[in-house]
Amino acid sequence: MSIVTIRNVEFLNNPARFLDPYHFRVTFECIAPLEDDLEWRLIYVSSPGNEDLDQELDDCLVGPVPVGINAFEFEGCAPDPKKIPKEDVLGVAALILTGSYKEQEFVRVGYYQNTEWEAEDGGMPTRTGDVDPDNEKEKREKEKERSLEFDKLVRDINDKPRVTRFQIKWDVLERPNLASAGAATSAAVPSADTYSADEDGEEDVKKDPDAKSNGTDKTT
Repeated sequence: MSIVTIRNVEFLNNPARFLDPYHFRVTFECIAPLEDDLEWRLIYVSSPGNEDLDQELDDCLVGPVPVGINAFEFEGCAPDPKKIPKEDVLGVAALILTGSYKEQEFVRVGYYQNTEWEAEDGGMPTRTGDVDPDNEKEKREKEKERSLEFDKLVRDINDKPRVTRFQIKWDVLERPNLASAGAATSAAVPSADTYSADEDGEEDVKKDPDAKSNGTDKTT
């Protein structure tokens, strides 16, 4: 049993330009008192085969956390273009939000982010639903020779996250029949090369528009 459960993650500026900060609101439920703050991290994964290229965009501490429904807004900087291989800039990448307590990760929420050129009129491209990997691959091939101008790129984050939960040691006594600490309890976080994989095990973060905000955040 997890003491903290995410109820909703809402991106407040999506779609947006590639270099714009990420701005989103997280709503979560806490069912027991916590001694320490919760730590949240935002990670950009441009090259799933090379973890050294992962970029931690920002982190924040949220607390003290009262029992009940809490919410906070989180703003993270855009990825550093210099740390992204040219061949991985356009197309699909992964954006990951993690939650930890006392240096133990208890939840990981993964999103697909599609990056492309702005529309010809300088605005955002029209959203057409889920990204088609085949079409994206063809588009990227055609644009390989075009010089990258990051101020003319836009991003669109898919609204179907995958959530992985981990059993950790909370402040309260756990029942003996619960899973051991560190055990994952849902599907793995997506990466760019699994975009077209079967979605069995996918668990959506449910929207809860009526949730009230009574949490505070302290950005480090």
